[in-house]
Amino acid sequence: MKVYEGKDVRNIAVAGHGDSGKTSLVSACLFTNGVTTRLTSVDEGNSVTDYDEEEIARKKSISSSLAYVEWKDRKLNFIDTPGYNIFINETKASMQAGDAALIVIDGVAGIEVQTEKVWAFAAEYSQPRVVFINKLDRERADFARVLAEVREILGRGAIPVQLPIGAEKEFTGVVDLIGMKACTYERGGSGKGTACDIPSELAADAEAAHEALIEMVAESDDDLLAEFLEELTLPPEKILVGLRKGFAEGKIFPVLCGAATENMGADACLDFLAEYSPPPTARGQVQGNDGSDGVLTRKISDSESLSLFVYKTVADPFAGRVSYFKVVSGILNNDDHVYNHSKSSDERFARIAIISGKDLTPVTAIHAGDLGAVAKLKDTLTGDSLGVKGSPIFFPKAVIPTPAIAYAIQPKTRHDEDRLGNAIHKILEEDATLTFFRDAQTQEFLLGGNGQQHLEIIVSRLKKRYNVEVELKAPQIPYRETIRGKAQVQGRHKKQTGGHGQFGDCRIRMEPLERGKDFEFANEIFGGAIPKTYIPAVEKGVIEAAAQGYLAGFPVVDFKVSLYDGQYHDVDSSEMAFKLAGRKAFRAAMAVANPALLEPIMNVEVIAPGDFAGDLMGDLNSRRGRIQGMDTKGSSQLIRAQVPMSEMLTYANELTSMTQGRGSFSMEMDHYDFVPQQVAEKVIAAAKREREGDEVEED
Repeated sequence: MKVYEGKDVRNIAVAGHGDSGKTSLVSACLFTNGVTTRLTSVDEGNSVTDYDEEEIARKKSISSSLAYVEWKDRKLNFIDTPGYNIFINETKASMQAGDAALIVIDGVAGIEVQTEKVWAFAAEYSQPRVVFINKLDRERADFARVLAEVREILGRGAIPVQLPIGAEKEFTGVVDLIGMKACTYERGGSGKGTACDIPSELAADAEAAHEALIEMVAESDDDLLAEFLEELTLPPEKILVGLRKGFAEGKIFPVLCGAATENMGADACLDFLAEYSPPPTARGQVQGNDGSDGVLTRKISDSESLSLFVYKTVADPFAGRVSYFKVVSGILNNDDHVYNHSKSSDERFARIAIISGKDLTPVTAIHAGDLGAVAKLKDTLTGDSLGVKGSPIFFPKAVIPTPAIAYAIQPKTRHDEDRLGNAIHKILEEDATLTFFRDAQTQEFLLGGNGQQHLEIIVSRLKKRYNVEVELKAPQIPYRETIRGKAQVQGRHKKQTGGHGQFGDCRIRMEPLERGKDFEFANEIFGGAIPKTYIPAVEKGVIEAAAQGYLAGFPVVDFKVSLYDGQYHDVDSSEMAFKLAGRKAFRAAMAVANPALLEPIMNVEVIAPGDFAGDLMGDLNSRRGRIQGMDTKGSSQLIRAQVPMSEMLTYANELTSMTQGRGSFSMEMDHYDFVPQQVAEKVIAAAKREREGDEVEED
């Protein structure tokens, strides 16, 4: 395998809405180049970049993958990314390794919500963007209509550099508006077009589109604009230079077209990317930091000291942990020892490789700007920055939102429980969008992700990869109990047996505390009514009783107990007796202190197109939510609200339905508040039924 220098590398993030044909386009490019011996298909489950068993079963991209093409002495690295909302954070993390973005749009459906999201990701990473309008062979495909949408929504800088020949079943080829030539394709053929004259019926449209392209190129550069205004045209060589410069600077968004599943337009797409997409070295330098607030830059050059960052980790059950990385500066040689600045540890890069789907091809070196992979690093994970030990630089990590939803997972058998920890650890290394934790109150293991389908895929992977079976279930709401009033009661424990008896007597006052104060215990005993050695036992009894709850078995919080009097017996009193007396006193106080149920209230942020704002606010109000405010973000509305956790368990799927998949949300715990009486009665009744059911099972 030839080792390419950075100037000959093109890193292309292929992104777009789900089912727009991203993987099919990459497959067409691989076949056209001869990497594969046949045109692979997502539907047939044999595509190079959708190789995971879950992707094959579901016929959709779940995680990003890499494939490369050698085309006209250039190496094109295609980062094939997922397009569905629940996997979009994986797309954002992987796009960071690209130097340009190829945005694929369905020629029938047009602009869809994830199209806008990935466009914004590319803009965030300052990546040039090229559009590929796909599926022009399909019924109701309309290049002109979709192009108008692209220009309206994504910007007038989107300008066609190709026009389709024919439409739907009559789609046969493309017109190159740069060189003013045309080519036709055989459906399902080799992907290499046959040169031909521009059809006479397209001549006028092609000429007009060519002139519009020249005008857009002129607009992108002051010198070219001055020449254009004087001559009313530009010479061919300046058109090429201006197009390349305007594209690299993000002023021009070239629009290509084709039909990937029929392998029509792949060679023209490869030609354009190889010729016009900027190499990583064209970016000049990358900004990072020194580990704190100090800004550092690193030139993308072989002559600089080695630096790289890991943008993806794959947990392979056979090869172990595989780290996908981008070399920013220097040259990484096989068997190099590289220092992990993020983990302060040394790593040996043995058998470095370049990737095509699941296949790793060993290479001797990887130059600045290129992408590679290595297996079995000890400590390195996604987001880590590595390089020369004495020359640290930390590259920014992709900002991934916290998971929007969490489900409880329960191992099916003791064997599954024993193996769960290790299996989950490997899954978390691979998928940075997941969280796994144990709820301190409910003691449930919770798995957080971007949606129910996302978590179902993780459950399937646990079973297939690691032979661990778990069940997903809605998490228990961590309700709590408290009091609204005050109480002054006695707790007495007295039991006489054949030998020593048990005696403890305590008098307490109970009163509510501010929300979040949890528990206070005050010792107000004077004159030795209760010996000092027994007072901690009373407190312990109260704490143990509070943990078991009173109304529905949830912990009691935000109350103060003052121990002010009591009695003891020289022989029969003991710590156990006073602990039991404290428990009885607590329950007696709860009976008269107006107990109430508390529920967790979440801070919720929902972002969706403005057209849905009214419906979304109405829905949040129906969930007992309180709207806190609204902000405009571009064409979208950000709604902030506080909503009870119990009302948000099914929100992810319902938000998708309400917004046609164009909305997303995040939430985090804010505070506890009283549960309305009607709701509280249902919760308490359900808890009572559950306790009764447990008692029956024990019997």
